[in-house]
Amino acid sequence: MQSLNDRVLIRAPLQAVFEYVTDPTKMAEWLPSMVEVHNVIGSGEGQQYDWVYKLAGMLFRGQSVVVTYVPNELCVHQSIGAVHSTWTFRVEPEEGGTRFDLDIVYEVPLPVLGKLAERVVASRGARTVALALDNAKESLEA
Repeated sequence: MQSLNDRVLIRAPLQAVFEYVTDPTKMAEWLPSMVEVHNVIGSGEGQQYDWVYKLAGMLFRGQSVVVTYVPNELCVHQSIGAVHSTWTFRVEPEEGGTRFDLDIVYEVPLPVLGKLAERVVASRGARTVALALDNAKESLEA
């Protein structure tokens, strides 16, 4: 298992940040590797959706379900498919706006990618998360 985490201060109201970053229909706007989200069913805990994610130049398909949902505080999405992952979205009030923390734990599909690709994916992952947070910040502060 690999893990990635980063945080950013967004100069926007906490509720607006939480709603934006936890809404699957908005993920392709700010997550650079998220190609598509579709078949969104429900809201809050139990919400489900299908996704297409680009990793190491390859497209992977999967499904996610929201397993924890605390409004304006915490949301956890678990994914299954070619890539198994857990995405934890946290927001907290901070002077000047809202702190957004993103933690991702994922399993690289070694039979598909191989050991060398695992190192490449891990090194690119940190840059991708930083870019994602910058994208969310830019969208919400606009």
